[in-house]
Amino acid sequence: MKIGYARVSTQDQNLSMQLDALKAQGCEKIFQEKASGAKGDRPELTKLLEHVREGDTVVIWKLDRLGRSLAHLVEMVNVLERNSIGLISLNDPVDTTTAQGRLVFRIFASLAEFERELIKERTQAGLQSARRRGQLLGRPTGLSKEAENKSRIAESLYKEGKLPVKEIARQLGISKSTLYSYLRHRGLMQTN
Repeated sequence: MKIGYARVSTQDQNLSMQLDALKAQGCEKIFQEKASGAKGDRPELTKLLEHVREGDTVVIWKLDRLGRSLAHLVEMVNVLERNSIGLISLNDPVDTTTAQGRLVFRIFASLAEFERELIKERTQAGLQSARRRGQLLGRPTGLSKEAENKSRIAESLYKEGKLPVKEIARQLGISKSTLYSYLRHRGLMQTN
């Protein structure tokens, strides 16, 4: 059975072109939704994945309709393949029901993995270069202006001794652990 999946990113966009193409391809059921591809929660895609059975074929307009990223797309296709479910993309040379289509998809997957490795290597090289130049990396030390102000108030309330720590934290809108951090910063508590 061919089962279609159509998606547009915004409410302003129209699904009709995708729906027409999926119907023309012979899809007996079509799941459709308006949701950003970046969103992890796509209820209609989840329903489709629960609905498809071994021997079915999922048909999509383009590969970017299915996955949030190339890595996510590869993961989705692997899940389909493990369950003996095919994938046809109408506007990409991908049809995992054929040997040639599986090969093309594997090439895409290999390129995605290669790209991830290059990004990782470039990031590491950039960090090493910055360290060699003496550049400080990571979060800046110290407190922001707002946190510095709160730490002064926390110090004052703590020294007064009239309120329990829990109440001081509540009044300042911070957690107890943040309050203790502020107090250590002000030199009122020992650091471990």
